Amino acid sequence: MIYQRAKMALDKRPFGTQYDVYSEGYEWLRHSIGPKPVASEPFRVTVGGPDCTKPYSASVFNISAMSFGALSPNAIRALNGGAKKGGFAHDTGEGGFSPYHREHGGDIIWEIGSGYFGCRNPDGSFSAEKFAAVAVHDQIKMIEIKLSQGAKPGHGGVLPGAKVTAEIAAIRGVPAGQDCISPARHTAFSTPIEMLHLIADMRRACGGKPVGFKLCVGHPWEFLAICKAILEIGICPDFVVVDGTEGGTGAAPLEFMDHLGMPMREGLNFVHNALIGIGVRERVRIGAAGKIANAFDIARAMALGADWCNAARAFMFSLGCIQSLSCHNDRCPTGVSTQDPTRSRALVVPDKLERVYNYHRSTLHTLAELTAAAGLDHPADFHPVHFCRRVSAREVLTFAELYAELPPGELLIGTNDARFREAWTMARADSFYGTM
Repeated sequence: MIYQRAKMALDKRPFGTQYDVYSEGYEWLRHSIGPKPVASEPFRVTVGGPDCTKPYSASVFNISAMSFGALSPNAIRALNGGAKKGGFAHDTGEGGFSPYHREHGGDIIWEIGSGYFGCRNPDGSFSAEKFAAVAVHDQIKMIEIKLSQGAKPGHGGVLPGAKVTAEIAAIRGVPAGQDCISPARHTAFSTPIEMLHLIADMRRACGGKPVGFKLCVGHPWEFLAICKAILEIGICPDFVVVDGTEGGTGAAPLEFMDHLGMPMREGLNFVHNALIGIGVRERVRIGAAGKIANAFDIARAMALGADWCNAARAFMFSLGCIQSLSCHNDRCPTGVSTQDPTRSRALVVPDKLERVYNYHRSTLHTLAELTAAAGLDHPADFHPVHFCRRVSAREVLTFAELYAELPPGELLIGTNDARFREAWTMARADSFYGTM
């Protein structure tokens, strides 16, 4: 489907669904007898709370974090060129804001991980001065602190030395030819309160742009500790991006990839409800990432609490990725994830940026059709009641029944909801670890 949409080939199928609609786990969207006209304007969401002086109008579908270094120069050029043409955002990944991100001028979300690439001191610590010098660039629209990622939460990252060229070393501020390590944890903060102060400092330094963080949810009391810190000191992030354990394009140990971290839907709904529970959901936008590929995926995520969605592997497919599984050894045959100049030439930027643009445009057109079919004006109007899941051969539940929503302010007055009660008691604003 992604290849078809990227190439503007026919993406319709005959003879009905190939799913067994009576099997456990089958999901569907309820439609309306009175569909709305299909929207012609692109769906957008404004990101930036009251502390922002430069809020950002984001597409509801954007390119998720993939670094230059992991991806080739031509892949970054094509992704950003497609984003520029389509008016959507391109997340840098933690590898820094490279010259290839700048070439086409597409909107940038600058992701800053624990390695602080592009804003680090020689010892690997965070440099506020270097951050400020880059963050004010007009092309950068939002700043995202990466706490963890879906493929390997709690692990950190490695760019193998074979891929650390002199150019990448200069951009990241690391030695060439050596494994480039992202530590598992940050050194610029160690408590929820310190993290929120860093967010406020970054927001001032970048001139009032939205600043938030990304995580794959692990211990629930750790996110609730951030919520308690928000209440204690009054500093809010502008957004939270929830990555799921099913997400991630990077290589990782099998155990991390298969069995660590919360899946995206549960993590997304938990974060959404936690922010409702402390009364700040209207101030904090939520992005979602984790195997988002089509319009139904986007609509379902937005019903569970997302304001927008990100995709990584889907946009890699639009570039021509064939899943050769050679991302980590620099032998990608399609030029997507290699630093070998000869292999990189296989990716022809003018052609591939069109495919990135086409895939995004086609997916949002289908999202507009789905939204209209449900009798709604904007995908932000999707709610859990619009979606159903078959949980057994004879039982169907709506998402409203599967994913109960907390009443506004519920955590402030004390809750009996089993998902939150114990974790809220354990959470501490001055520590991520909680009270066991």
